[in-house]
Amino acid sequence: MKADPEAQRRLLDLQAIDIALTQLAHRSKSLPEHAELDRLARELSTMEDERVRAQVAVDDLDRDISRLERDAEQVRARKDKDQARLDAGTGPARELEALQHEIATLNRRQSELEDAELELMEQRETAQATLDEIVGRLTETREVRAAAEQRRGEALAAIAKDEEFRRSGRKPLAADLPADLVALYDKIRESSGGIGAAMLRHGRCEGCRLELAGGDKARVKAAAPDEVVRCEECRRILVRTAESGL
Repeated sequence: MKADPEAQRRLLDLQAIDIALTQLAHRSKSLPEHAELDRLARELSTMEDERVRAQVAVDDLDRDISRLERDAEQVRARKDKDQARLDAGTGPARELEALQHEIATLNRRQSELEDAELELMEQRETAQATLDEIVGRLTETREVRAAAEQRRGEALAAIAKDEEFRRSGRKPLAADLPADLVALYDKIRESSGGIGAAMLRHGRCEGCRLELAGGDKARVKAAAPDEVVRCEECRRILVRTAESGL
Protein backbone atom coordinates (compact mmCIF):
# COMPACT_ATOMS: atom_id res chain seq x y z
CA MET A 1 0.00 0.00 0.00
CA LYS A 2 1.15 3.50 -0.77
CA ALA A 3 0.18 6.73 0.95
CA ASP A 4 1.58 10.23 1.04
CA PRO A 5 4.27 10.49 3.75
CA GLU A 6 2.42 13.39 5.34
CA ALA A 7 -0.77 11.28 5.49
CA GLN A 8 1.24 8.56 7.21
CA ARG A 9 2.59 11.03 9.74
CA ARG A 10 -0.92 12.26 10.45
CA LEU A 11 -1.81 8.73 11.43
CA LEU A 12 0.11 9.50 14.61
CA ASP A 13 -2.32 12.35 15.32
CA LEU A 14 -5.19 9.96 14.76
CA GLN A 15 -3.52 7.42 17.01
CA ALA A 16 -3.06 10.01 19.75
CA ILE A 17 -6.77 10.78 19.67
CA ASP A 18 -7.66 7.07 19.78
CA ILE A 19 -5.33 6.50 22.71
CA ALA A 20 -6.96 9.40 24.54
CA LEU A 21 -10.42 7.95 23.81
CA THR A 22 -9.30 4.54 25.09
CA GLN A 23 -7.95 6.12 28.24
CA LEU A 24 -11.18 8.03 28.77
CA ALA A 25 -13.22 4.86 28.34
CA HIS A 26 -11.02 3.08 30.86
CA ARG A 27 -11.30 6.00 33.25
CA SER A 28 -15.07 5.96 32.90
CA LYS A 29 -15.20 2.27 33.85
CA SER A 30 -12.67 2.51 36.66
CA LEU A 31 -13.91 5.56 38.56
CA PRO A 32 -13.42 4.97 42.30
CA GLU A 33 -17.06 5.92 42.82
CA HIS A 34 -18.14 2.72 41.04
CA ALA A 35 -16.45 0.56 43.67
CA GLU A 36 -17.60 2.87 46.46
CA LEU A 37 -21.21 2.67 45.32
CA ASP A 38 -21.02 -1.13 45.06
CA ARG A 39 -19.71 -1.26 48.62
CA LEU A 40 -22.40 1.15 49.84
CA ALA A 41 -25.08 -0.92 48.11
CA ARG A 42 -23.94 -4.00 50.02
CA GLU A 43 -23.81 -2.07 53.28
CA LEU A 44 -27.28 -0.64 52.73
CA SER A 45 -28.67 -4.08 51.91
CA THR A 46 -27.22 -5.48 55.13
CA MET A 47 -28.48 -2.53 57.17
CA GLU A 48 -31.93 -2.80 55.60
CA ASP A 49 -32.07 -6.44 56.67
CA GLU A 50 -31.08 -5.30 60.17
CA ARG A 51 -33.78 -2.65 60.11
CA VAL A 52 -36.44 -5.14 59.08
CA ARG A 53 -35.46 -7.52 61.90
CA ALA A 54 -35.39 -4.65 64.41
CA GLN A 55 -38.79 -3.41 63.22
CA VAL A 56 -40.24 -6.91 63.52
CA ALA A 57 -38.91 -7.10 67.09
CA VAL A 58 -40.59 -3.77 67.97
CA ASP A 59 -43.83 -4.82 66.28
CA ASP A 60 -43.86 -8.16 68.12
CA LEU A 61 -43.37 -6.38 71.44
CA ASP A 62 -46.13 -3.88 70.61
CA ARG A 63 -48.45 -6.76 69.84
CA ASP A 64 -47.59 -8.53 73.10
CA ILE A 65 -47.97 -5.30 75.09
CA SER A 66 -51.37 -4.67 73.52
CA ARG A 67 -52.44 -8.22 74.39
CA LEU A 68 -51.35 -7.75 78.00
CA GLU A 69 -53.17 -4.42 78.16
CA ARG A 70 -56.36 -6.04 76.93
CA ASP A 71 -55.99 -8.89 79.42
CA ALA A 72 -55.32 -6.43 82.24
CA GLU A 73 -58.32 -4.34 81.24
CA GLN A 74 -60.53 -7.41 81.31
CA VAL A 75 -59.20 -8.33 84.75
CA ARG A 76 -59.80 -4.77 86.01
CA ALA A 77 -63.34 -4.73 84.63
CA ARG A 78 -64.17 -8.06 86.22
CA LYS A 79 -62.59 -7.01 89.53
CA ASP A 80 -64.55 -3.73 89.54
CA LYS A 81 -67.75 -5.64 88.89
CA ASP A 82 -67.04 -8.09 91.74
CA GLN A 83 -66.04 -5.23 94.03
CA ALA A 84 -69.31 -3.46 93.29
CA ARG A 85 -71.28 -6.59 94.16
CA LEU A 86 -69.22 -7.06 97.31
CA ASP A 87 -69.72 -3.44 98.35
CA ALA A 88 -73.48 -3.82 97.84
CA GLY A 89 -73.40 -6.60 100.44
CA THR A 90 -76.34 -8.44 98.90
CA GLY A 91 -76.44 -12.18 98.61
CA PRO A 92 -75.51 -15.13 100.79
CA ALA A 93 -72.40 -14.90 102.97
CA ARG A 94 -70.79 -17.82 101.11
CA GLU A 95 -71.18 -15.95 97.83
CA LEU A 96 -69.74 -12.76 99.32
CA GLU A 97 -66.79 -14.77 100.66
CA ALA A 98 -66.25 -16.27 97.19
CA LEU A 99 -66.27 -12.76 95.75
CA GLN A 100 -63.53 -11.75 98.17
CA HIS A 101 -61.39 -14.72 97.13
CA GLU A 102 -61.95 -13.95 93.45
CA ILE A 103 -61.06 -10.29 93.92
CA ALA A 104 -57.82 -11.33 95.65
CA THR A 105 -57.06 -13.68 92.76
CA LEU A 106 -57.84 -10.94 90.24
CA ASN A 107 -55.57 -8.52 92.11
CA ARG A 108 -52.70 -10.99 91.87
CA ARG A 109 -53.46 -11.57 88.19
CA GLN A 110 -53.60 -7.83 87.53
CA SER A 111 -50.27 -7.35 89.30
CA GLU A 112 -48.70 -10.16 87.26
CA LEU A 113 -50.02 -8.68 84.02
CA GLU A 114 -48.81 -5.20 84.92
CA ASP A 115 -45.35 -6.52 85.85
CA ALA A 116 -45.16 -8.47 82.59
CA GLU A 117 -46.29 -5.39 80.66
CA LEU A 118 -43.67 -3.23 82.40
CA GLU A 119 -40.96 -5.76 81.49
CA LEU A 120 -42.09 -5.83 77.88
CA MET A 121 -42.17 -2.03 77.76
CA GLU A 122 -38.57 -1.96 78.96
CA GLN A 123 -37.67 -4.50 76.26
CA ARG A 124 -39.51 -2.38 73.72
CA GLU A 125 -37.54 0.70 74.74
CA THR A 126 -34.31 -1.19 74.11
CA ALA A 127 -35.63 -2.58 70.82
CA GLN A 128 -36.75 0.88 69.70
CA ALA A 129 -33.31 2.29 70.53
CA THR A 130 -31.74 -0.43 68.40
CA LEU A 131 -34.15 0.35 65.56
CA ASP A 132 -33.47 4.08 65.82
CA GLU A 133 -29.70 3.47 65.72
CA ILE A 134 -30.04 1.35 62.57
CA VAL A 135 -32.31 3.91 60.91
CA GLY A 136 -29.77 6.60 61.76
CA ARG A 137 -26.97 4.61 60.13
CA LEU A 138 -29.19 3.97 57.11
CA THR A 139 -29.86 7.68 56.74
CA GLU A 140 -26.17 8.57 57.00
CA THR A 141 -25.15 5.87 54.53
CA ARG A 142 -27.82 6.96 52.06
CA GLU A 143 -26.46 10.50 52.27
CA VAL A 144 -22.96 9.16 51.59
CA ARG A 145 -24.35 7.22 48.62
CA ALA A 146 -26.10 10.31 47.26
CA ALA A 147 -22.85 12.28 47.47
CA ALA A 148 -20.95 9.47 45.70
CA GLU A 149 -23.61 9.31 43.00
CA GLN A 150 -23.29 13.05 42.47
CA ARG A 151 -19.49 12.81 42.22
CA ARG A 152 -19.76 9.92 39.78
CA GLY A 153 -22.30 11.78 37.68
CA GLU A 154 -20.11 14.87 37.51
CA ALA A 155 -17.03 12.78 36.61
CA LEU A 156 -18.89 10.86 33.91
CA ALA A 157 -20.26 14.10 32.48
CA ALA A 158 -16.76 15.57 32.30
CA ILE A 159 -15.44 12.42 30.62
CA ALA A 160 -18.33 12.42 28.14
CA LYS A 161 -17.59 16.05 27.30
CA ASP A 162 -13.93 15.25 26.72
CA GLU A 163 -14.86 12.23 24.59
CA GLU A 164 -17.18 14.35 22.49
CA PHE A 165 -14.38 16.87 21.95
CA ARG A 166 -11.93 14.14 20.93
CA ARG A 167 -14.41 12.47 18.58
CA SER A 168 -15.27 15.80 16.97
CA GLY A 169 -11.58 16.20 16.18
CA ARG A 170 -11.12 12.61 15.02
CA LYS A 171 -13.89 12.60 12.46
CA PRO A 172 -12.53 15.30 10.09
CA LEU A 173 -8.98 14.04 10.57
CA ALA A 174 -9.92 10.48 9.57
CA ALA A 175 -12.03 11.79 6.68
CA ASP A 176 -9.08 13.77 5.35
CA LEU A 177 -6.82 10.70 5.21
CA PRO A 178 -6.89 8.02 2.49
CA ALA A 179 -9.76 5.65 3.18
CA ASP A 180 -7.70 2.52 2.57
CA LEU A 181 -4.98 3.76 4.93
CA VAL A 182 -7.52 4.46 7.69
CA ALA A 183 -9.17 1.08 7.10
CA LEU A 184 -5.84 -0.70 7.50
CA TYR A 185 -5.02 1.35 10.57
CA ASP A 186 -8.39 0.58 12.18
CA LYS A 187 -8.07 -3.13 11.41
CA ILE A 188 -4.62 -3.31 12.99
CA ARG A 189 -5.73 -1.21 15.96
CA GLU A 190 -8.65 -3.53 16.71
CA SER A 191 -6.38 -6.58 16.77
CA SER A 192 -3.36 -4.99 18.44
CA GLY A 193 -4.57 -3.55 21.71
CA GLY A 194 -5.70 -0.22 20.34
CA ILE A 195 -2.42 0.72 18.61
CA GLY A 196 -2.55 0.68 14.81
CA ALA A 197 0.33 3.00 13.94
CA ALA A 198 3.58 3.69 15.75
CA MET A 199 6.51 6.02 15.17
CA LEU A 200 9.82 4.55 14.21
CA ARG A 201 12.16 6.35 16.59
CA HIS A 202 15.91 5.82 16.44
CA GLY A 203 15.44 2.44 14.81
CA ARG A 204 12.95 1.25 17.45
CA CYS A 205 9.24 0.56 16.92
CA GLU A 206 7.29 2.65 19.43
CA GLY A 207 4.46 0.10 19.23
CA CYS A 208 6.23 -3.02 20.50
CA ARG A 209 9.30 -1.16 21.82
CA LEU A 210 11.61 -3.50 19.92
CA GLU A 211 14.59 -2.35 17.88
CA LEU A 212 14.47 -3.30 14.23
CA ALA A 213 16.91 -6.02 13.24
CA GLY A 214 19.53 -5.17 10.66
CA GLY A 215 17.64 -6.68 7.74
CA ASP A 216 14.32 -5.09 8.76
CA LYS A 217 15.96 -1.73 9.23
CA ALA A 218 17.55 -1.98 5.79
CA ARG A 219 14.18 -2.93 4.30
CA VAL A 220 12.44 0.05 5.84
CA LYS A 221 15.27 2.38 4.84
CA ALA A 222 15.08 1.17 1.24
CA ALA A 223 11.29 1.59 1.05
CA ALA A 224 9.97 4.54 -0.92
CA PRO A 225 8.71 7.46 1.21
CA ASP A 226 5.12 6.77 0.16
CA GLU A 227 5.38 3.03 0.89
CA VAL A 228 3.36 1.99 3.96
CA VAL A 229 5.74 -0.20 5.95
CA ARG A 230 4.93 -2.36 8.94
CA CYS A 231 6.85 -3.68 11.89
CA GLU A 232 7.81 -7.31 11.40
CA GLU A 233 7.28 -8.01 15.11
CA CYS A 234 3.95 -6.37 15.94
CA ARG A 235 2.67 -5.73 12.39
CA ARG A 236 1.74 -2.16 13.20
CA ILE A 237 2.19 0.60 10.64
CA LEU A 238 5.62 2.15 11.07
CA VAL A 239 5.55 5.90 10.59
CA ARG A 240 8.88 7.31 9.51
CA THR A 241 9.96 10.76 10.61
CA ALA A 242 13.20 12.71 10.97
CA GLU A 243 13.66 10.87 14.28
CA SER A 244 13.57 7.41 12.73
CA GLY A 245 17.33 7.10 12.60
CA LEU A 246 17.44 5.58 9.12
